[in-house]
Amino acid sequence: MKVLVTGGAGYIGSVTVQRLLDAGHAVSILDNLERGHREALDPRAVFHRADLRNRQAVIDVLQREQPDAVMHFAAYALVGESMADPAMYFVNNVAGGMHLLEAMDVVGVRRLVFSSSCATYGDPGLDLITEDTVQRPQNPYGETKLQFEIAARWYARLKGLHPVFLRYFNACGATATRGEDHDPETHLIPIVLQAALGRRPAVRVMGTDYPTPDGTCIRDYIHLEDLADAHVRALQTPASDAFNLGIGTGYSVRQVIEAARVVTGRTIPVEEAPRRAGDPPRLVAAAQRAREELGWKPRFTDLESILESAWKWHCAHPDGYAGGRG
Repeated sequence: MKVLVTGGAGYIGSVTVQRLLDAGHAVSILDNLERGHREALDPRAVFHRADLRNRQAVIDVLQREQPDAVMHFAAYALVGESMADPAMYFVNNVAGGMHLLEAMDVVGVRRLVFSSSCATYGDPGLDLITEDTVQRPQNPYGETKLQFEIAARWYARLKGLHPVFLRYFNACGATATRGEDHDPETHLIPIVLQAALGRRPAVRVMGTDYPTPDGTCIRDYIHLEDLADAHVRALQTPASDAFNLGIGTGYSVRQVIEAARVVTGRTIPVEEAPRRAGDPPRLVAAAQRAREELGWKPRFTDLESILESAWKWHCAHPDGYAGGRG
């Protein structure tokens, strides 16, 4: 199958590109390299440096490639940043996403796999979140993901689009060649490992008064290789539906830090700080639908193995990707 991957130089997109190519698919990438990394690009894929906010550029790439399917990863994805600058998120994630849907319709591409998020659920106050849980985002990032889902569903009704929505919980981990490198870094696991490496003085625990057993946020951590596997499986599914992707177990911020101390054998200093706006107390997936309908089963099901993979990558790349962005 010919697959166009938007955001194929990013954290999850680049690993999915590698998995697609290894499975025999022909892959092209659309990425503006604003937040992706040139070093993360797989040389076997055709690369187009283009921006989703440029409508004609997106149409041109799809007309040139004539893909059978599109995997859409490209998005801004920082909760705190979205709270500070919601316009930037709506312009990039929603308006840019509409350009992609329009281009797919112009070219006649019907199959779409969308990198969505558990942030669309907001704070449902449930032990486990199913795909039928009401979606009430608490931050602009989650709202933009939900708005794209809504638009894609209308394209399904009116234009014959076949969308699949993969709602990630907390993506994490690394492969031997690709890992997590954001600027600024706001994700917990790389921050914790940077502190273990002495690259930052301490881990700031954002909120210690949540209604959880130890007062810190609880999240479901899912390895990016398992996310990539779900994307490849979603290409073939006859279902046009939403699928949660998580391991079904939640870990608190304090539990992540303590597990990282064990995995790294390092002292990891901690500073307590106020809550970050937009963060729900608990987000843990019920992912039975993906297991039953996609045949998906995560391989990384414990926090220690996830941390070990990330620790190896950060030790080998203490400054992230050497080439930076662009």
